[in-house]
Amino acid sequence: MELLNREHAGYRSKLEMWQRYLDFYVGGEQLRRNASRYLVRRQKEPNDVYQERLLRVFYENYLGSIVDWYAATLFRNEPILSFEGPAEFYSEFLADADLEGRSFLEFCRRAFIDALVFQQSYALIDFPKVTGQAKTRGEEDALGKSRAYLVSYSPMELINWKLDRRGNFDWVVLRTESTYQPEFLSGEEIVERRWMYYDRQNFRVYAQNRSSTQKEAGQPEAALMDEGRHGLAEMGRVPVMKLELTEGLWLANKAGLLQQEHFNKSNGLSWALDMGLFAMPVIYSEREWHQIVGEAYYIQLGPEDKFSWTEPQGHVYGLAAENLGRLKDEIYRVCYVMVQAAGREARNVTQSAASKQRDQIVTQEVLRAYGDLVKDFMRQTLRLIATARKDEVKVEVAGLDQFDVKDFTEELGNAQTLSLLVTGSNTFSREMQKRLALRYLEDSSQDVKNKVAGEIDNRL
Repeated sequence: MELLNREHAGYRSKLEMWQRYLDFYVGGEQLRRNASRYLVRRQKEPNDVYQERLLRVFYENYLGSIVDWYAATLFRNEPILSFEGPAEFYSEFLADADLEGRSFLEFCRRAFIDALVFQQSYALIDFPKVTGQAKTRGEEDALGKSRAYLVSYSPMELINWKLDRRGNFDWVVLRTESTYQPEFLSGEEIVERRWMYYDRQNFRVYAQNRSSTQKEAGQPEAALMDEGRHGLAEMGRVPVMKLELTEGLWLANKAGLLQQEHFNKSNGLSWALDMGLFAMPVIYSEREWHQIVGEAYYIQLGPEDKFSWTEPQGHVYGLAAENLGRLKDEIYRVCYVMVQAAGREARNVTQSAASKQRDQIVTQEVLRAYGDLVKDFMRQTLRLIATARKDEVKVEVAGLDQFDVKDFTEELGNAQTLSLLVTGSNTFSREMQKRLALRYLEDSSQDVKNKVAGEIDNRL
């Protein structure tokens, strides 16, 4: 057990960080459950006050929106996958890459999201283990033995590894944990922990099943469940593919601390505003005070007595709100999507068209860099599968390099300006209207787009 659970030093040093970035990406109830890890407790703050702040905690999830926007924009136009040679199998594989109904593109999109959050994501290339010997390729296909599929793993599940001098895996250990109820009327749950070891030739799978009510000291030993040669043994390669981003493209790492600071500042401001709603009365009097103060009581004041409330003047609230705005803008800026940070605040209204265009160019270049990394991951994965299956197929991946990130309102304003400058050309007016219409109807069916374009042609 101790050998199976041994964790790489790099894994131990990053585990807490990965969990923090995952919470910041998911947000919602998951972050609320773990809020005590991120909501800073003030010096000498009473425990009951801190617990009440935890109950009222909220989170504005900018990081999650940015990550999902990049994933949606990158895969909005599907990449072009071309195969030269017999490629019947790959039509099936592209439609169901993990034997769970998930397409290859969707699998890669999720791997890309994991990489934005964790910096890396992993895909295991595996083949079904079937009984019976296959003497020919046809029999192998009939038995399903050659049906390659992928399994996704996050860096939090790859607990140990060794690299060679070129940075390739010599061996890896993957650990997963799941909980299930063995029977409908069972009063307990079973916690199953599995360890998968892969080297360049072989694999071994260990499993441990224990009751959720069982104490830690009484855990059973892990048992060897399966072993043998894996599908990439003839290539002498560990069957785990890695999608890794550079430090500069790792969005969660760039925005994580800013998001945590925004989380603390926004909750601090919210708490102060809540407390300001329950102001305490102050009585200025030389007499000894014994009266009860409350909604159902009245108080009697002397001729010289004065009454007021302990309400804050609010100067710091304005500074805090301004600081929150700057933090939000900085989160978007370090993630190269400054245009999305622009709202109706005065500081954003004055941004020039040239400045917005520069921001859009930066965003497009970052998207192209992501596209190159994802295409390389897809290309290598498909080529390894083809080599393992001994298919005489050449695989190429293109695309993921054209992105339209312009604001439609800005395009509409530019078109209105051009229509005033360029007059007397029906061709120009027709093409401009078609371009705007198709841009606005980009989610409509192709039949609708063709009909709209035809109507514009006939009218002009």
